[in-house]
Amino acid sequence: MAIRRQARLLAERAIDGPTDPPVRGLKRPVRSVTVNLAESPLGWLRARGFVTQRQFDAGERLRLDWERGHLAPRVTMAWDSAPVASGRGGAAPRADLSGAQIDARRRFNAAIASAGPGLADILWRVVCSGEGMREAETALGWPARAGKLVLTFALDRVADHYRIR
Repeated sequence: MAIRRQARLLAERAIDGPTDPPVRGLKRPVRSVTVNLAESPLGWLRARGFVTQRQFDAGERLRLDWERGHLAPRVTMAWDSAPVASGRGGAAPRADLSGAQIDARRRFNAAIASAGPGLADILWRVVCSGEGMREAETALGWPARAGKLVLTFALDRVADHYRIR
């Protein structure tokens, strides 16, 4: 009985399935993953009814362009080779961006520009950077609960830019 229980525990903990011969009557363990759909601040606002589905979709599309454009700061060392000097002018700049990254950056910059200069800050902080509403309001020097209203205006403009209905 104890051997059977131990084999079952080992089978459940194994990453690629049981390593020992299967014990009769035990099946390969089924793994499930719990995903928190509201882990972003924008998702949290959507789950509580502070932003509409259209505004949420616009924010997710903006965040997707931000991520595809690799606009996030690097958090690790860049192990790229050093640029080679070209002539007397010094080092030549390296263009290591793909066409998809350049397009995503262009779309992101156009969407931020369509939101307007006063609304770009709250969009970047909440949607892209993932700051909570309270932290964004404090960093921008806004009163409490003003950020939600301004964010909804910004998301409406971004939704118009992306033509989301």
